[in-house]
Amino acid sequence: MNKVKVIGIGDDGKNGLFPHYRQWIEEAEVLAGGGRQLAFFPEHPGEKIILGKGIRATLERIAGFNTTRRVVVLASGDPLFYGVAGLVVRVLGVENVEVHPHLSSLQLAFARMGESWQKAHVESVHGRTMQGLAQRLDGKETVAVLTDEFHTPAAIARYLLRFGMDEYRAFVAENLGGPEERCGWLDLHEMATADFSTLNVVILKRAKGFASPRWELGIDDHHFSQRKPEKGLITKKEVRVISLSEMKLAPTSVVWDIGAGSGSVSVEAAKLAPFGQVFAVEKNEADLENIEANRIKFRTDFTVLHAKAPEGLEDWPDPDAVFIGGSGGELGDLIRLCAKQLRPAGRIVVNAATLETLTRTLDFFREEGLVFRITMLQAARSKPILSMTRLEGLNPVYIICGFREEDRKKEENK
Repeated sequence: MNKVKVIGIGDDGKNGLFPHYRQWIEEAEVLAGGGRQLAFFPEHPGEKIILGKGIRATLERIAGFNTTRRVVVLASGDPLFYGVAGLVVRVLGVENVEVHPHLSSLQLAFARMGESWQKAHVESVHGRTMQGLAQRLDGKETVAVLTDEFHTPAAIARYLLRFGMDEYRAFVAENLGGPEERCGWLDLHEMATADFSTLNVVILKRAKGFASPRWELGIDDHHFSQRKPEKGLITKKEVRVISLSEMKLAPTSVVWDIGAGSGSVSVEAAKLAPFGQVFAVEKNEADLENIEANRIKFRTDFTVLHAKAPEGLEDWPDPDAVFIGGSGGELGDLIRLCAKQLRPAGRIVVNAATLETLTRTLDFFREEGLVFRITMLQAARSKPILSMTRLEGLNPVYIICGFREEDRKKEENK
């Protein structure tokens, strides 16, 4: 049986291929790939198949060829680096595929820069949303970003500037390996208004000596923008930290923050789940400005909805964790919806300042078949008094965490 050969190719076409790669391509009876790759071989006598929309169905069709025909799939650069080869292997089976890489665009870009890249952080917005990029980039010294026709270098620059991330300069490498190759350095303001070839790589370098603020878990309350004169409408740091620990967030978690207030929980959740998604809903229009100010200040790119929950929640992806800091009198409806949408091993965390809210939460959890645990937190903070120090108590808060019985059994058996 012939193995399908996935061969990487650069912008210099067949001229950049090893001789044995070229021989395999010439001997192929079926040649598949994107339109740009196939265009390098206009005289090829074999059957040509364009990989575009419906690529999985096309690959399943190709899977039937390799028993009797020699098949080559052409791909850009290193096909296993954000390329098509991973999908080819999944569809056809690793035992039926050989992958033969070319130089990746990042190898070439860093070579043009003359810098090593083993410590670079890599992001791709090729066919993906830019949302969440801010928290993933923040604090990184060197970042390589793979782009597409919509998420251009200019769009990336405008996005970063919106979050105040102007400590970066950019090296943009276009048409690498081809006759129209162009590389150069720009600051973000220059890049935001410039035009670029569709084929490009962006490398961001942080200015030497720049130290971005370090926001570890448990950001002090005074750092957040809050509503005034009603300052204090914020989930206090001590309560926030324990609530977040009960949510058991993973880097890819989907989080709902209901009754977001200043957005403090959303900010910290976004930092704990930089590759996930955070959704905040707040009914009070006066709080939206503070949420936006905190999104920008802490470089956390999450979705904000101005509505009275549960309005709009049905349009969000199912959550791994839900935080309810305020219910607007709709606690029962909220818990019913969240319990229905909750993913396996998901958690609902409710903060209650009154005994009535505590008992109602427990009743609603029981109705939805959720087990729970309760933490009553009453903290005190030090305050100076003359030359001495006293403790000032914070209001007690009940932190109620609801989850499914099977999840508790798994936890107990660990």
